[in-house]
Amino acid sequence: MIQTSCRLRNFSILSVLALTVSNVFLTLRLLQTDCGHHLNNEITTSIVPKPPIILTPASQCLEYILADSNGNVSEKAVFSGLDLKLGRWDSRRMFKVFDFVIHGEKFTELSDKLNVTLATQSSIEKIFSLVQVSHHWSGPISIAVYVAGDDELYLLQVYLTFLRYCYVTIRERVAFHLTFPKDRSPSNIRSVHLSDIITKYNCAKPEQTITELLKQRTAETKKWRIKYPYPQNFIRNVARKNCQTHHVFLTDVDIIPSANLNFAEQLDKFLKKAKCANSNNLCAYVIPTYELDERVRFPRNKTDLIRLTNKGLARPFHNKVFIYNQYATNFSRWQADLTETEDVRISHAVTNFEFLYEPFFVASDNNPPHDERFIGYGYTRNTQVYEMFVAGYQFQVLTPLFTIHWGLQNKKGRPAWREHQNNINRKHFEIFKRELFARYHKDPLKMLAPKKAKGPNAAGNINAGGINVG
Repeated sequence: MIQTSCRLRNFSILSVLALTVSNVFLTLRLLQTDCGHHLNNEITTSIVPKPPIILTPASQCLEYILADSNGNVSEKAVFSGLDLKLGRWDSRRMFKVFDFVIHGEKFTELSDKLNVTLATQSSIEKIFSLVQVSHHWSGPISIAVYVAGDDELYLLQVYLTFLRYCYVTIRERVAFHLTFPKDRSPSNIRSVHLSDIITKYNCAKPEQTITELLKQRTAETKKWRIKYPYPQNFIRNVARKNCQTHHVFLTDVDIIPSANLNFAEQLDKFLKKAKCANSNNLCAYVIPTYELDERVRFPRNKTDLIRLTNKGLARPFHNKVFIYNQYATNFSRWQADLTETEDVRISHAVTNFEFLYEPFFVASDNNPPHDERFIGYGYTRNTQVYEMFVAGYQFQVLTPLFTIHWGLQNKKGRPAWREHQNNINRKHFEIFKRELFARYHKDPLKMLAPKKAKGPNAAGNINAGGINVG
């Protein structure tokens, strides 16, 4: 009996050790960086361009394929036909817009083929994320880019020339629209030569390239950029209204669609047969968004993402920064649905809607626009989502699709200028919510009720308490 007991004990210890070693090994595999956030070493060179491009060694990541740079790439500068004296003004003459300054070679064809366009917006600092977005989304992409001054316009011109030369996905799928602030509108377009760009910058390093270019911005522009309210809602409307399809998937440029799931095609297939169960026939389809540790591989599928989540290497977007931002999606319920299929379907309906909810979703392009009074931080996406809720939209969560934001975010102190912007938008919201009541004759979350209770469901109290909600 004693010998048997010892053997069982030894076997148990060996089993625990084996499981521990296996767990450590799997964690280390998850932490491999060859397909992580930084794009410098993650591009597979299955089609190798001619010198002078210098490529990093090929990694195991299959999502990124350099364009054949010997293709039909014009030597003509990307903004050569842009007349800065034209364009169109927004309703308050604060911003000028130039639509389709660059037209993807297959943008029209893809818009006819598919029923959904990815619409997004970016400043010049974050536009490098478009490389990964365009490799994960095979449909048309409409992006509005916000630039200020002659220096930023020139740097954007250089960078877009670089991107279109290096990545066939961007050259074929992406339509670019420019937006300028009235007080810093560019006045001239400088000459850009492709030969100068391709000898200086490395196609395998899109993030490093934009970082190097931004060092050329003037000190005046850098100082102005820090505090200037970024017009998120206005730029979102520009990107969205230049889509040519009935449905729009509106995101921010650093929100990356899931890989290897034929995202655009599967979503298109779902939308063509989807029947909204809402009595008003108004539905919006939520794509769950997670934030991901920068050290790990991009998850190949939903199962991979759930494994990363269980390891603490991924979690719902803004989970630590401000949980109510995505809370109503009900990530636990989404993760519990483990049916293995690439076919897109509805996982569940959002039943605990709150004012602070701001998911990334797909919907027909007749839903309410983003209110352009909200400039800078605070009350941007959540006000548009709230108006949809008041108008009677039902939010449905899709599976197995998802999106990723790189980096596990944590709370940080807000600078005074950001709080100032939030306070201004809070005042706009007091008017906005009364306008919604006048327009729809509904106040489902009691936003106009006297402010008494405190808590996550007291939406009128949360936004009155100084919390940044956009």
